[in-house]
Amino acid sequence: MTKTPIWVVIPAAGVGKRMGADCPKQYLPFVERTIMEATLMRLHQALPEAVLSLSISSQDSHWPAVKARLPESLNNKIRQAPGGEERRDSVLNALKSLEGQASDSDWVLVHDAARPCVRSSDIAALIDAVEAKGHGGLLASPVKDTMKRSDQNGNVQETVEREHLWHALTPQVFHYGTLYAALKDGIANGLPITDEAMAVESAGGHVALVEGRADNIKITRPEDLALAELYWQAQERETKV
Repeated sequence: MTKTPIWVVIPAAGVGKRMGADCPKQYLPFVERTIMEATLMRLHQALPEAVLSLSISSQDSHWPAVKARLPESLNNKIRQAPGGEERRDSVLNALKSLEGQASDSDWVLVHDAARPCVRSSDIAALIDAVEAKGHGGLLASPVKDTMKRSDQNGNVQETVEREHLWHALTPQVFHYGTLYAALKDGIANGLPITDEAMAVESAGGHVALVEGRADNIKITRPEDLALAELYWQAQERETKV
């Protein structure tokens, strides 16, 4: 694991419309806790010395109760930043909150609040890979299924060759200065930034693909929640063997 300082950013200001729930998806029950708690615990286990900058909406009424349940060792590492209108804005706000503390050469690890099943071993492999390459990267999973592109009428337009196609996951890790500048410029230029890698790519930076476990799923739809719980429970059993 790197000796370069690492800061963790968790954008958590979304409302999760596709879940159709009464609260933002990160606060849904998940294996006797909430998705948010599970994700924060996994990140803290993997990087116990890292500060976690958490972007929270100003309208968020659920976070205080969750924060009160967290272990003191984890709570002491959390710094709250304002949430933004889009994910990219939340990440940039979190980076701004670290100004004066993080150096340009420090690593920043960005992880989705709705990915509680990330493994410490995958985080370690990602950090080792970017250290070796000297530039940022992300966890990703190779595409296994046949890929189709549709037309505007919902019919198949073409079959896309799946070789060299990857599902982008998180965490995504970049140097603080690189990511800050890429996001700031990308937003200013009106780019449709969907993840940190895209911002850095658009700025001409190199981004490494590091294969991660496919069970690191993002909870987006109702069926994802039950699957993520099964993955979590299986992972917990593995660690006890």
